[in-house]
Amino acid sequence: MTAKNRDVLISGASAAGPTLTYWLARHGFRPVVVERAPSPREGGYPIDVFDPAVEVARRMDILPSLRQARVEMTELSFVDGAGRRRAGIDSRALPNRGIELPRGDLVRILHDVTRNDVEYVFGDSISTMEEDGDGVDVTFESGGTRRFDLVVGADGLHSLTRALALGEEARFIHHLGYYVAAADVGKEMGLHDKVVMYNEPGKMAGVYSYLDRATAIFVFRHPELHGDDHRDPDRQRRVLAEAFADASWRVPDLLAQVTSAPDFYFDSVSQIKMPRWSSGRVTLAGDAAHCPALLSGHGTTLAMLGAYVLAGELHAAAGDHHVAFARYEEKHRKVVERGQSSVSQGAGLLVPGSASAIRVRNLLAPLSGALIVANRLASLLPRRTPVLEDYGPGPLATVPPAGLT
Repeated sequence: MTAKNRDVLISGASAAGPTLTYWLARHGFRPVVVERAPSPREGGYPIDVFDPAVEVARRMDILPSLRQARVEMTELSFVDGAGRRRAGIDSRALPNRGIELPRGDLVRILHDVTRNDVEYVFGDSISTMEEDGDGVDVTFESGGTRRFDLVVGADGLHSLTRALALGEEARFIHHLGYYVAAADVGKEMGLHDKVVMYNEPGKMAGVYSYLDRATAIFVFRHPELHGDDHRDPDRQRRVLAEAFADASWRVPDLLAQVTSAPDFYFDSVSQIKMPRWSSGRVTLAGDAAHCPALLSGHGTTLAMLGAYVLAGELHAAAGDHHVAFARYEEKHRKVVERGQSSVSQGAGLLVPGSASAIRVRNLLAPLSGALIVANRLASLLPRRTPVLEDYGPGPLATVPPAGLT
């Protein structure tokens, strides 16, 4: 049976978007990816890919590439204001249940495996959408217009697609009380494959050293910022600088490097919770639909798994979006809800809320740090790893690259 609704616009080219693109193309659909960034996004701190996303990667024939790019961390150390090591955890003792690699490497790998089969449009974004009974007319920020059968928003925590189709962000975002900032910094600390963290109550500053790079990360408690702060880097830098203005250790130097870095990243630690992920011919994937929060450690896993299920259900339903979207949500929501329920444990380990909590964390780390972290990692995954359904490969639809008109 020939599938209908074959022309699919996907907004976002991080993890969910390219994974969805790969499988849609192999099931005979014609996906087009539009991404606001001018090219595949580079940089970013390491992220984790756990099962069942590891199995998704294996079926995409990219597992060797992920393993080649993986980061092998050896130690997590906690230091005081003078830089003296107070506690540590041997990362090598933790259960190896996934693949850790730089976020930019994952984006590159996913782009490389899809770019010859589908159309990518960088440096543009959806501006408006008008849906009727047969499709969706999309206008882009560049001024171009185009018609698609279906639209998928895979454009992250602050999804514009979600706002256009299902309502404003404030209806669905749940701020968990923290903000995070990060950027690449110099490796003058002389570390290799190690993480060093310094805490004050409600604050953490750290350096993540891996391969030939180092990334500084700041996490801190802060009331929710309102408005378009995720698009105001100047205000973000001010908020970060004020939060750590009196901090010790190497914080002043790291702050100076991070706030002046071209890859400066800043965002809230928030979850997206929605009663439904679809409206008509538009649906959501990845963080746009169900961001579990940065400290969870498994947003990428949920994004890749959900993209696989969404593509498979569209294939199984021969493009009938009413059937496919309902099945996708029914199957994937249970996994998402279990993942979202355990985020607070990560904050307690990385950002203790009081001086006494910091001391207790440091005291327990050398004795049972591996057990603490292992239990936390176990809680971040479903109690039983979902068995991936085999939707079949389907025909590969090769689409020549073309710009928006």
